[in-house]
Amino acid sequence: MNAPSSPVDSSSVVQRLGLDGVESVMEIGFDTDVDAALRTAVIDAVGELLDEDSDEIVGAVLLWCREEDGDLVDLLLDARDPLADNGVVWLLTPKAGRPGHIEPADIEESMALAGLKSTKTLNASPDWVASRMVVARR
Repeated sequence: MNAPSSPVDSSSVVQRLGLDGVESVMEIGFDTDVDAALRTAVIDAVGELLDEDSDEIVGAVLLWCREEDGDLVDLLLDARDPLADNGVVWLLTPKAGRPGHIEPADIEESMALAGLKSTKTLNASPDWVASRMVVARR
């Protein structure tokens, strides 16, 4: 069952995610608990989302991630691999108090180990928070 539509204006969230005009977006970690309204707004803005098995280079990756999904460093590395030079990873995690919540300190540590740095965090929907990450330049 898909999550109910959120009262958050999904189209404005898509703009804040900076996905307008992004040619290709990959989605990793899709499951029945993702925010359906947000996902639909992203699809409306960018067209079809590429499956995580695609070998295309993409401008952005949406990584839906919950605590029980496995090693976050590995998941972030998987999300980083298909990125174009200026591509971004949007890590979507359940908010505090929601099932699957990941502690911010764990996200920070995993992000650094995966060679990523955070540039922005925003409320993506009532149940999900989004963290924008780019490849850390050395």
